[in-house]
Amino acid sequence: AVDFAHPEVGVVTSDTTATAHCYFDRASAPEQEDLEAAEYRRQVLEDAAALKKLAVDYAHPELGVVTSDPTATARCYFDRASAPEQEDTEEADYRRQVLEDAAALKKLAVDYAHPELGVVTSDPT
Repeated sequence: AVDFAHPEVGVVTSDTTATAHCYFDRASAPEQEDLEAAEYRRQVLEDAAALKKLAVDYAHPELGVVTSDPTATARCYFDRASAPEQEDTEEADYRRQVLEDAAALKKLAVDYAHPELGVVTSDPT
């Protein structure tokens, strides 16, 4: 058990003819890849990991960006020079009123152009 648990301890023998078979050179040993293939595989796995990270970042924009650089900043999408101009609440209210008026005029035009459509009222008198 000590030999198994402590492989760093060398084997002591008094038999000069005692030899061991190399695990890596036997016929049934798994094929070893050369240094170039191992480097290529490492590079492919790094590329795959980087692509996976980009895919996760793209698919999950709700996840924050982590950075260790305290000077890293982002540009504001709404304050840039080419951003569309934002309308204030008065303009938004005016736009809503104009669209409501256009919808009412369209209803009147349909009622005028199609007299065969009945009139609907909610007044019971």
